[in-house]
Amino acid sequence: MNKGQTMHRVAVALTLIAVALIAALPALSDNYLLRLGTMGAMYAILALSWNIIGGFAGYPSFSTAAFFGLGAYSGAILQGAGLPMPLAWVAAGLIAMAFATLLGLAILHLKGHYFAIASLVVAEVLLEITTSWTSLTGGGMGLNLPIIRISIDAQARLFFWSMLAIAVMALGMNYWVSRHRLGFGLMCIRQNEDAASMVGINTTLYKVTAFALSAVLVGAAGALYASWVFYIEPPDVFATLTSVKPIVMAMLGGAGTVLGPAIGAVLFLAMEELVWRNLLQIHAAALGLLIVALIFFLPGGLLGLVTGKRKRRVVAKKGETTSNSAVKGGAA
Repeated sequence: MNKGQTMHRVAVALTLIAVALIAALPALSDNYLLRLGTMGAMYAILALSWNIIGGFAGYPSFSTAAFFGLGAYSGAILQGAGLPMPLAWVAAGLIAMAFATLLGLAILHLKGHYFAIASLVVAEVLLEITTSWTSLTGGGMGLNLPIIRISIDAQARLFFWSMLAIAVMALGMNYWVSRHRLGFGLMCIRQNEDAASMVGINTTLYKVTAFALSAVLVGAAGALYASWVFYIEPPDVFATLTSVKPIVMAMLGGAGTVLGPAIGAVLFLAMEELVWRNLLQIHAAALGLLIVALIFFLPGGLLGLVTGKRKRRVVAKKGETTSNSAVKGGAA
C-alpha cells in the first residue's frame, strides 16, 4: 500500500469518526447545540452541493437560493396537501433536480460572469412568482406548515438527525463524483472546456448532470428546513445570502475538494455565531471582506494550503534527490 492510499484511508476513517461524534450530540441534551448542529449540517449540504458545479466544474453558480426556496415551498405545499413529511422532502429534492436540469439546459451555455448573473436572477424570478401566487404559496404572507405532535426535544433530535443524514449523502455524493469519470470530466471542463470537448467529453451532459446533482439535496434540505421552522416566507427562503454563503464556505475549506466545503461550513458557522452575531449591522460587509480575503490570500482554501505545502515538500525532496544524483554522477 503506497502513501497516497494510506492517507486516503486515514481521511475516510477520521471523517466517519467525526460524523459519529456529531451524531451523538443529542446525548448532551442541549437544544442550543442541536440547533447549531442542524444549521451546520444544512450549511454543509449547501456548500457540498454547490461544490459539484462550482468546485469541480468551475461554474460560479448563484442558484442555490433558487433550489433551496423551491424545495422549501414544494415540501410545504405537499405536506399541506397531506403527503407524509419524509416523502415531501424526497419529492421536493426531485422537483428541484428536475428544475435544475431544465434550467441547466437553458443557461449552461453561458460562461463566467454571464452564467453567474443568469443563475443569480433565477432566485429573484422565483421570489416574485411565489410572492404573487397567493392562492398556492400564500404570497407575501408566507405558509404555515402542519405542527408535529411530538415533544420539543424529540423534534430537535428528529430534525438534527434528518439534516445530518442529508449532509452525509452530500458528502458521499462529492466522494463519488471525485472518483467517477464524471468528476474527471468536470475537472477537464474547469481547466479548459473547449479542449475537453475536442477530446470527446460531452460537456453539455456533464455540466447539466452536475447542475442537477447540485440541486437535489439542496431542495430536500429546503423542505426539511420548512418543516423545522413550521413557517416560511419568500424573502427568507429565496434570500441572496443563501446563494453567497455556500460559495464562501467552499472557498474557505477548499473548493473542488471532497472535505473542504464541509470543513468550511463548520468554520463559517463558528464565525457567524461568535463574531457576526455581535456585528449584526455590518455582517454583510464582514462577509464581503471575507470573500476578498479568501480570493487574495487563500485561493485554494484551507485544504489547498495543506496540500500545497505537502506538494512543495515532495518537489523539494525530488529536487534534492536529483541534485544528489547529479553530484554522484559528476564525482564518478
